Amino acid sequence: MKPAALMLQGTGSDVGKSLLTAGLARAYTRRGLAVRPFKPQNMSNNAAVTADGGEIGRAQALQARACGIAPSVHMNPVLLKPQTEVGAQVVVQGKVRGNAAARDYQALKAELLPVVLDSFARLSADADLVLVEGAGSAAEVNLRTGDIANMGFAEAADVPVALIGDIDRGGVIAAIVGTWTLLPAAERARLAGVIINRFRGDVSLFDEGLAVIERETGLACFGVVPYFAEARALPAEDALGVEGTPVSGARNAENGAIKVAVPVLSRIANFDDLDPLMAEPDVTVDFVRPGSALPGDADLVVLPGSKASLADLAFLRDQGWDIDIAAHLRRGGQVLGLCGGYQMLGQRLRDPGGIEGAPGEAEGLGLLDIETELGGDKTLSEAEGVELASGAAVRGYEMHIGATRGPDLARPMLELSGRPEGAISADGRVMGCYLHGLFAADGFRSAFLSRLRDRETSGVAYETGIERTLDSLAEHLEAHLDLDALLEAARRRG
Repeated sequence: MKPAALMLQGTGSDVGKSLLTAGLARAYTRRGLAVRPFKPQNMSNNAAVTADGGEIGRAQALQARACGIAPSVHMNPVLLKPQTEVGAQVVVQGKVRGNAAARDYQALKAELLPVVLDSFARLSADADLVLVEGAGSAAEVNLRTGDIANMGFAEAADVPVALIGDIDRGGVIAAIVGTWTLLPAAERARLAGVIINRFRGDVSLFDEGLAVIERETGLACFGVVPYFAEARALPAEDALGVEGTPVSGARNAENGAIKVAVPVLSRIANFDDLDPLMAEPDVTVDFVRPGSALPGDADLVVLPGSKASLADLAFLRDQGWDIDIAAHLRRGGQVLGLCGGYQMLGQRLRDPGGIEGAPGEAEGLGLLDIETELGGDKTLSEAEGVELASGAAVRGYEMHIGATRGPDLARPMLELSGRPEGAISADGRVMGCYLHGLFAADGFRSAFLSRLRDRETSGVAYETGIERTLDSLAEHLEAHLDLDALLEAARRRG
């Protein structure tokens, strides 16, 4: 008897597959089922470290959390981390396999299918239900040969599929019917039904639309899910989340007491490090996109992580952001670099082996007296410790490659497991470290923000808020989807 499994595929990218998978995972877990999330292939520079020393997509780590379990490399056996417009780092079962151009990767997929099926079997072994998330569109027929992300996986693993359409972007009827039309008969037969996501307004006005979909495809609807505004409190899967934020002002009070500016690098990575700041009612996070100057009234500039630090250092200069940062410091502002952003703050950045792109080196921003050379094994580990300035506890994960050296390391920002981490400039206004997720620690975040400007402690409990939002999402889906019918479809696999 095969374990129950259901794959959520979409009519396109960003239709809500990741969020629905997380919500369903929490809903079925609350029903007492052992649920496991799985995404055969993910493309994202937002990644998380697993307890077994690997890395997976950040969305799968959130889905694991929704299930109440620790993330595993088998939840996302193939992770593609874009480094250029036509190439990506390929991570297989948590470990870097190498770099591949898009065309070369198409030939590699056939070799990866057995690995994907192995991970799926391992997850399924102790699960009552496996929720599988597709990638992009179910009908990317130009990429169908060797596919491991959508119908190629579904057929190889014999998993039924629920097709998701996003009505908020318009054209959902055409998207679903068009997807159905492009699929061959065997793949159409694998579709168990459809889900309409992100509906706004009176759902009865879409009754005729559902009738058209069923008439043209024969597919019944598992439910129409109203727009879930609280989703903004959860970590975004990829850069689409950044692109969806306002150019100025972000998600909080329009006149926040503290303003944080974040330049959106071309290969920005792990930008969910900033999510806890956006949860603060008196903080405004401004994601500054290319073509715009960094705001002159910012209290703090954060250089975020990057999947291609050397290339993004050049990108930062092309935008003139290096000049903006220098002016920001002259006005008395502060700068924090996280991971790749930390590397850019130094005197020099070297990539002699071409680990993140073409081999090369460049002068850094010169704001910290450190130098970084990329090379060696990748550091992938969970970590915890304290911020030395406040003594506040921090925890998170390190995910970087290379070694950083220099005099400013004598003024570390953190102490992790008894060792110094990061660096602070002599005047104390520029700092950086490799620890992702440090702002999720409520005590540290409060102390850090209070040094930028006098403020009352907000009382925001960030991790508690994530749990509350996952519960709310589960209740939202219980109310608007036929979870019994979805579970029955998953069980029919066996």
